[in-house]
Amino acid sequence: MTVDAELLETLTQMPESLQQEVLHYAKYLNEKYSHAQAGEPLKKRRSGILKGTFKLPLPEDFDTPMELLDAEQKAALEKKYGYGSLAGKITMSDDFDEPLEDLKDYM
Repeated sequence: MTVDAELLETLTQMPESLQQEVLHYAKYLNEKYSHAQAGEPLKKRRSGILKGTFKLPLPEDFDTPMELLDAEQKAALEKKYGYGSLAGKITMSDDFDEPLEDLKDYM
């Protein structure tokens, strides 16, 4: 059995809602890999796409791809934002594990 025939047979056995999901996924894959077939490189990340979505105090160039940084800049970032860099900046109330007043009726 060819792939086309097997695919068609499998699709006809699915409910319409699943067929719709398969169609959406197939269109997604076709869009994603059509650039590669045309000889264009895949664009994995769009620089600046996340600008304005964070409320944290981030530097102006926070979305610069790591590939564009030199070794010294990478080392500085790893040191600055490494493990434990948020130590002492996040606190939890003492009664964090206590049941909520609103839910006492359900316990």
